Amino acid sequence: MHEPLDPLEPKDGFATLVDYRLTVWEPDRAEVELTVEAKHRNRSGRLHGGVVTTLIDAASGLAGTYCAVPGNVRRALTLSLTTQFVGAGAVGMHLVAEARKVGGGRQIFFTQCEVRDRDGHLVGKGEGVFRYRSTSATPEGEPI
Repeated sequence: MHEPLDPLEPKDGFATLVDYRLTVWEPDRAEVELTVEAKHRNRSGRLHGGVVTTLIDAASGLAGTYCAVPGNVRRALTLSLTTQFVGAGAVGMHLVAEARKVGGGRQIFFTQCEVRDRDGHLVGKGEGVFRYRSTSATPEGEPI
């Protein structure tokens, strides 16, 4: 199997702003990681829920858009995303969002994701519904 294009290396846009990184990307599965910094806190000094939601959205979208064809990419849009906040996060905490594609068809796919700290404690979880862009519906994707 060919190595796929890593859509976050070099990082740009929102991934750079939040500072998450793709660490695992394979068919139907992706992991993104983040070390919580002061910039990720809410006004109460805890991890902002938007950061957890971002990790769920990013990992979930990637889980459904793996492409093994060199020079090609698959793209999707988030249609629906639910997030449950289960635990608190703090500065210095290392988070891993693991998402899996759990179903779908030619145009739509569904995901489940969990965000855990380094010790395996659940911080948040979510489910997503995504729509492939018309040129990304096949596993071969589209040229970059």
